[in-house]
Amino acid sequence: MPTVKEKIQPLAIVFGDDGLVPNNPMPFLVYKGALDFDGAEPEAAIEKLFGAHGWGDMWRNGIFDYLHYHSTVHEALGIARGHARVRFGGDAGREIDVAAGDVAILPAGTGHQCLLASNDFAVVGAYPPGPKMQITRPTPENHAKALISIPQVPLPTTDPVTGKGGPLTKLWKRS
Repeated sequence: MPTVKEKIQPLAIVFGDDGLVPNNPMPFLVYKGALDFDGAEPEAAIEKLFGAHGWGDMWRNGIFDYLHYHSTVHEALGIARGHARVRFGGDAGREIDVAAGDVAILPAGTGHQCLLASNDFAVVGAYPPGPKMQITRPTPENHAKALISIPQVPLPTTDPVTGKGGPLTKLWKRS
């Protein structure tokens, strides 16, 4: 399992609904440089960390280069290798550079799109227990459906990086 930097705090950003990408009133979280792999294989180390905190249904790949969101589930993205520039929050969102050791946690509805990535860019994705991930493209019809499904997505009981009592469990509250 990777070493998580002590007392690490995530950057928290709330993205507004832009009419096509609903985003979420709960903040998007990004832990910059949170993980040290201590020589371990990064993908396996991230999977072990996420799994230890109850996040599963994992995959290994990159981040799609088209704008999309997930309206039925929250998502954790552990950056295992390389670096990328990702726009979070939809077209009116924010471009953030991510690199190996970072973790982004997206509340359901948060738009994301990879704009540029190194050749070795690798991500481990994971989800808290609940419905399966569905890829949703930004259309007026999908937006209307997402406004109904997003408030029904259960809150995670653990932070995928720090576990029970971690920042996510304190920052994510229903309004």
